[in-house]
Amino acid sequence: MRKKQLLSCFRRHAKVNAGIITTPIKRLRDPCIVPENGIYYMYGTGWVCYKNSSGSLTGPWKKLGVVVSVPNDAINNHWAPEVHKYNGAYYMFTTYMSKKSGKRGCSVFRSEKPEGPFVEISDGHVTPKNQHAIDGTLFIDEEGQPWMVFVREWVGTEDGIGRMVAAKMSPDLTKLITEPIELFRADDPVWAKRGITDGPWMYRCVGGELLMIWSNFDDYGYCVGIARSDNGKIDGKWTQDEKQLYSGSMGELEGGHGMVFTSFEGQKYFSFHSPNQKVGKRKETPVFLPIREENATLVWDLSNE
Repeated sequence: MRKKQLLSCFRRHAKVNAGIITTPIKRLRDPCIVPENGIYYMYGTGWVCYKNSSGSLTGPWKKLGVVVSVPNDAINNHWAPEVHKYNGAYYMFTTYMSKKSGKRGCSVFRSEKPEGPFVEISDGHVTPKNQHAIDGTLFIDEEGQPWMVFVREWVGTEDGIGRMVAAKMSPDLTKLITEPIELFRADDPVWAKRGITDGPWMYRCVGGELLMIWSNFDDYGYCVGIARSDNGKIDGKWTQDEKQLYSGSMGELEGGHGMVFTSFEGQKYFSFHSPNQKVGKRKETPVFLPIREENATLVWDLSNE
């Protein structure tokens, strides 16, 4: 009995390995973390939410019940929910397959609290309804204008190459108010081996530089690159750093679709799932990698180990 209790306790807590926190959650893709009032919330594909009330990232994670009110039109592909606090409420940017259009698209849900229920506030997809679009994220520019950055999925492009695009949003985040502009292509980086543009997340450096972390594939599998705007604006010219933030060549396994958050102790972390496909008995596991800003980019921060 004692052995079973210890095993159960271990499984409910995160494992720390050389500063990298590997959570005990058996399978969750696209983990997005929201630290709020001493509690960590983790959202992931499937419109799932876990809650950690310990105040520590290595504490136990409890799976909550239904946190999203599912629209009738959302038949499947409940992908990559990101939750952003904006104007005092919580907004979920997420993807689903529409029964009406037969396309995947990005939509916006709202809740008064991080545990939901999140209810759709947009009129279905806010992204063009005649295109496959996924992985919407929120960006607020220096003038306070909200944008949605999202993916034109490779399955719907003429050449099978995904694009990263952006458009201005209405102040209430219910719709796009400009036509999407193309930021870059999946095949722009020297390291890119596939036509995938996944998981954009915006990051503003202390010096004003605007970065985007995003995922594609390299020689080692799913990975995370860093793109940057030449003028610190969303509609600037975007270039790709040769050095990636994460690759299977750097870590234990491949991984990607990440975001950046700051712990209650002030440490920045990169949250992502690793691997992207099952390896042995290990499925897609949420992982937290300590990072820091250095010379206008993001680098691993394992200096305390």
